[in-house]
Amino acid sequence: MKITVKDGTEIYYKDWGTGQPLVFHHGWPLSGDDWDAQMMFFVEKGYRVIAHDRRGHGRSTQTSEGNNMDTYAEDVKQLMEALDIKDAVHIGHSTGGGEVIRYVAKHGKGRVAKAILISAVTPIMVKNDNNPNGIPLSVFDEIRENTATNRPQYFQDFTMPFFGYNREGAKISQGVRDNWWRQGMMGGIKAHYDCVKAFSETDFTEDLKNADVPVLVLHGEDDQIVPFETTAVVAVTLLKNGKLISYPGFPHGMPTTEAATINADILKFIQE
Repeated sequence: MKITVKDGTEIYYKDWGTGQPLVFHHGWPLSGDDWDAQMMFFVEKGYRVIAHDRRGHGRSTQTSEGNNMDTYAEDVKQLMEALDIKDAVHIGHSTGGGEVIRYVAKHGKGRVAKAILISAVTPIMVKNDNNPNGIPLSVFDEIRENTATNRPQYFQDFTMPFFGYNREGAKISQGVRDNWWRQGMMGGIKAHYDCVKAFSETDFTEDLKNADVPVLVLHGEDDQIVPFETTAVVAVTLLKNGKLISYPGFPHGMPTTEAATINADILKFIQE
């Protein structure tokens, strides 16, 4: 299904089941399909599960404009209004975690019950004067360059650190790697390029401080994409009502590789 937002962009979404709504926000450069393990689990637990493809990603319009966090959050606002979603739990992975906390802080009043940030880019990724322990801008420039000029191969290679498949003893699933690549290549190259700036340079400090709902922060301690110490450890200190669960050895893509553990912790938090 799709809705058309104010600037004419079509946002694709899946909406299954009944009950309290759980809204899933995917990471770069993927789609709502990245939540398969969660969508199946929670729809069978009696929840309504909704996952959209961010503008420029998946089956949504391959936008050349509006590929920034404020517009992403505005798109979510329009989708939630169109579906009249209230009392929702918003769950974001990686870039989607940033999208969740920006939406909650700016547009979520009266509609959001709780939020969950998984392997999230919050509060800020890039190294600057206020974030001396961040990742150098040159790293993100390299991601941009490879996305612009070598996307098919770069996306294949990216799956190895993403899922921790480059670690000794890792059990590599070619199907998981292929599915990540499939989702990535569905999206628009311009939108993917622009989104690197959105996920690396957006500062979510004030969004975290302004979130009025309980927020669960889940992060793998062996996250090679979004380092645990510079994101989750800091983010939880900024939240009024935050709780951190970290997992030794878990990778960035832990909602897929460690779905049973992650789903159980999400369920417990929702039911608290």
